[in-house]
Amino acid sequence: MALSSKELSALLSLLSEEGLASMTLETLSLMFQRSFNRPDHFKIGTALVLLLNEQDLLPGSSQRVAALFLLYDMFRSEPISASPFAAFFAQLLAFDDSRQNAGSQLAALSQSEKHFLIQLVTTPPRELFKKTPRQIALGELPPLMPVDISTVRVALLERQTDLPVMSQSGKSCVLSDPSPETSRDSTAAGQTADALLCGTGVKSVVDVPFEPIFMRPAPPIYSCDDDVMWLNPSEAKFVPEWDTAMCVSNTGGMEMRKVMAKAFRGPLVLQQQQQVLSEIEKDPKLVYHIGLTPAKLPDLVENNPLIAIEVLLKLMSSNQITEYFSVLVNMEMSLHSMEVVNRLTTAVDLPKEFIHLYISNCISSCETIKDKYMQNRLVRLVKHWSFVVVCPR
Repeated sequence: MALSSKELSALLSLLSEEGLASMTLETLSLMFQRSFNRPDHFKIGTALVLLLNEQDLLPGSSQRVAALFLLYDMFRSEPISASPFAAFFAQLLAFDDSRQNAGSQLAALSQSEKHFLIQLVTTPPRELFKKTPRQIALGELPPLMPVDISTVRVALLERQTDLPVMSQSGKSCVLSDPSPETSRDSTAAGQTADALLCGTGVKSVVDVPFEPIFMRPAPPIYSCDDDVMWLNPSEAKFVPEWDTAMCVSNTGGMEMRKVMAKAFRGPLVLQQQQQVLSEIEKDPKLVYHIGLTPAKLPDLVENNPLIAIEVLLKLMSSNQITEYFSVLVNMEMSLHSMEVVNRLTTAVDLPKEFIHLYISNCISSCETIKDKYMQNRLVRLVKHWSFVVVCPR
């Protein structure tokens, strides 16, 4: 993953303050695409992350704006949560300036840089890319509004749970100088970047992960008068030390995600349904780690309504329950969706607005059916269902 000297030189040339003074973000994107092939984008992005964390290597505000834009632009065609640098964006936005002196490896962003990153993560206006990085860095800033990146955080958490624990605990091998020099020598900065990213004479630090070492201490040497004493033990009684945690599976969450992936695509067999319901009953918090999102709820309702009912009941205390209700209300009317809503109304107190809106949507669905026989049948079904749901309340 190390860069060649030619690649690093091309990257630093794009990020030079002289060139960025008159180069718009659109032009910067075109020049970047011409300089680097798509398979190399992740490697270049990793180098940009390291440069952004070291203010001595990328001191200019316009340079940092350009680097943030390139990290976004490389994967612009994908959702922001799917970008390999989404976690880095989330950390920068959540970073508190007071933590910079508390051992954090992140460099604090200026107000203009943070405002620019917020626009990239949310919905950047088209006019933004017609500006130069210097204009963005020196432009007037509107009041900085709080940004909601909870969706990105949830997607990152789901993706992180699939990684081994050791990989989740990795740290950067590069530590920032706590008291950098005030004078910035561009030649020295270039040499430092070359040593870090190109591995001049040694292996590049970007290829050396710093992870916790799995310690395997050697057993102590057994010392006794007779080396073969253990062959004929003289002790009369021995009590074995059992490891009660040995061979106990801790992959229940991963197994549940696999089963739920099947549940979104089609009906589960009875044994699989009972397995899912049993695991959810044992650990109600498991519903937050099985891969269910509001967008996947209609598939679960149509294919496995019983599981959908139990999962929604466990999610009633979640702050996302209104999103699930909204999807349930607006999905196409069917026997399974009516069954799910009916069971929910008998189990918990649902908002009246939700019930009224669902009934209204059912009536609208009946009005759009052209087949008179099917229309009359569904009208009677909706009428009976509405009477059962509304009257007990």
